[in-house]
Amino acid sequence: MSKQGTTAGTPPSEVQPQSVQLIFAALMLVMLLASLDQTIVSTALPTIVGELGGLAHLSWIVTAYLLATTIVTPLYGKLGDLFGRKIVLQSAIGLFLVGSALCGMSRSMLELILFRALQGLGGGGLMVTTIAAVGDIVTPRERGRYQGLFGAVFGVSTVIGPLIGGYFVEHLSWRWIFYVNIPLGLLCVAVIGWTFRAPATRRRQSIDFAGAGLLAVLLSAVMLLTTLGGQAIGWTSLWSGLLAALALIGLAGFILAEHRAAEPILPLSLFHNRIFVVSCTVGFIVGLAMFGSVTYMPLYLQVVKGVKPATAGLQLTPMMAGLLVTSVATGRIISRIGRYRMFPIIGTAIMTVGLLLLSTLNVTSSPLMASAYMLVLGLGLGMVMQVLVLVVQNAVDYRDLGVATSGTTLFRSIGGSVGVAAFGALFAANLTNGLAGHLPPGAQLPAATDPGAIAALPPALKAVYLDVFTAALHPVFVTAAAIAAIAFALTWLLQEVPLRGPARAESVGESFAMPHDATSLEELQTIVTRLEARETHWEFYQRVAQSLDLSLAPDQIWVLVQICRLGPLSLSEMSARFRVAETRLDAIVAQLVAGRLIARNEERLIATERGKALFDRMVEAHRTLLHRLAARWSPEQHLEAKAMLDGLAQSLIAELPIAPASAPTR
Repeated sequence: MSKQGTTAGTPPSEVQPQSVQLIFAALMLVMLLASLDQTIVSTALPTIVGELGGLAHLSWIVTAYLLATTIVTPLYGKLGDLFGRKIVLQSAIGLFLVGSALCGMSRSMLELILFRALQGLGGGGLMVTTIAAVGDIVTPRERGRYQGLFGAVFGVSTVIGPLIGGYFVEHLSWRWIFYVNIPLGLLCVAVIGWTFRAPATRRRQSIDFAGAGLLAVLLSAVMLLTTLGGQAIGWTSLWSGLLAALALIGLAGFILAEHRAAEPILPLSLFHNRIFVVSCTVGFIVGLAMFGSVTYMPLYLQVVKGVKPATAGLQLTPMMAGLLVTSVATGRIISRIGRYRMFPIIGTAIMTVGLLLLSTLNVTSSPLMASAYMLVLGLGLGMVMQVLVLVVQNAVDYRDLGVATSGTTLFRSIGGSVGVAAFGALFAANLTNGLAGHLPPGAQLPAATDPGAIAALPPALKAVYLDVFTAALHPVFVTAAAIAAIAFALTWLLQEVPLRGPARAESVGESFAMPHDATSLEELQTIVTRLEARETHWEFYQRVAQSLDLSLAPDQIWVLVQICRLGPLSLSEMSARFRVAETRLDAIVAQLVAGRLIARNEERLIATERGKALFDRMVEAHRTLLHRLAARWSPEQHLEAKAMLDGLAQSLIAELPIAPASAPTR
């Protein structure tokens, strides 16, 4: 169902440049904290379990946070529209900080899992609301650039989380993984409260609480059944039956709720689109592979290879390097050739190979070999992640653009949650059964996987334990590889729909599909502005001049545009508003006055009729370009989309272009 909205076309609040920089520093720190906590605990898991016990429930330390953020992601965007972005963001930060403090004070595994879920309820809001807040602060044209910065923070922090977590465990305590959020989060609250002035306008929203609640029931029941089945409860027990029934009820209820909701989280009509279904399924498996690997490789490195937590985190960074290289390269190649189908196919194949290689690791394998295998996995992941979003956006109509995009990232998040839980259950069961079958009678083992305690075992007993531990991890990666092979088979079902306009994943920031909740209008605006942002401002105005056969330099065009847009201005007003030296402006103005495009009226500059006519021609040329970039979604058939593009055409660019070193100036 189409999600209508006007925020994409409304002007941002008036904020001073210094305040904008301060707000964005705070918002990027908020995004950093929320995304780090997806993976920061992975290198701390052996130490946490060594202190709190509960090896069988180890995966839930990660899963509880991922699941909670997944469930609330579709809600926070609408809550921000309804109550105001500032209060919702501050509330989410408060919830996140309370959860962080309680996680640090946990005295049992159950407490930590529950408090991680509480932390995740706030963390999901941080990720979604910070992106939405961009539209309240900057012009529509600048949003894509700033959102790209958030994408870079999100992606990098997700994968370097294990490194940072390992540093805290090694040099402080695992509890500081959570405590460090508190002073940084309070600083963000203070800065946002002091400088952030969100627009007073509100939108009436129909919030799909029923859909979110039933999705939570469905996923929780599935993960509890996966985790507990065959261990704490038998597969044929009453409890297993009740959890299975609850999952089925949740699924049926979710389908019914989405059918009736005014603005559903996942419109059922999307599932008639084969490209959307295949992309979401592959995205689910990508999330499963990525989070599963980041969670269980630190266990192998610390317990089996005996490396320190910080070193274990460092040895995961090749996955990040591989992911970055192929994601950026893939975006650039797609931009040039206009075809994308081969990349998910190749990427899932490489991903499968990487997981199979990880399954071959044993007690004698070197840490360097493990890092090399992680690099292979990262190379595969990078060829799939953002491409799936591009594929879906290119395959759906405008009315479904927003929910289809958010739905793709939602399935990846669900895959991460389910994968970590399922792999945790598989690992714990194999470890328990293996130890029971291989330990000599009367052998005493540590209560959990504390690396220090295991390293202190007698050599013979330690050798048995490490063999069993490695064997327990083997099925985890074999299973992941088998599921990745299914994704490889599914990618062959993707249809090659010709791209209209180039791809949009050519930078680090655009290579990570962040969880978000945007309307179709907001999503289209982001796509168009990112497409335009690929060229510098100087190149943009050069293209405008060439299209109209103008003998004006880009900086001259820019000054003319600002005077036509903003009315009579003095040199001092322009200098203060755009932070450009008066001497430079005066030289440009003199050239425009000589060309009879602007005139001086006492201290003010005004556009002449000739200048206004030229401005109208530039706006029309720009409008034509924007409509061409958005042609895939037929904006002329949607009044709000057409109005948004017309507004962008009027605004042009609000920064004085700087000539590159090789560009001639007039």
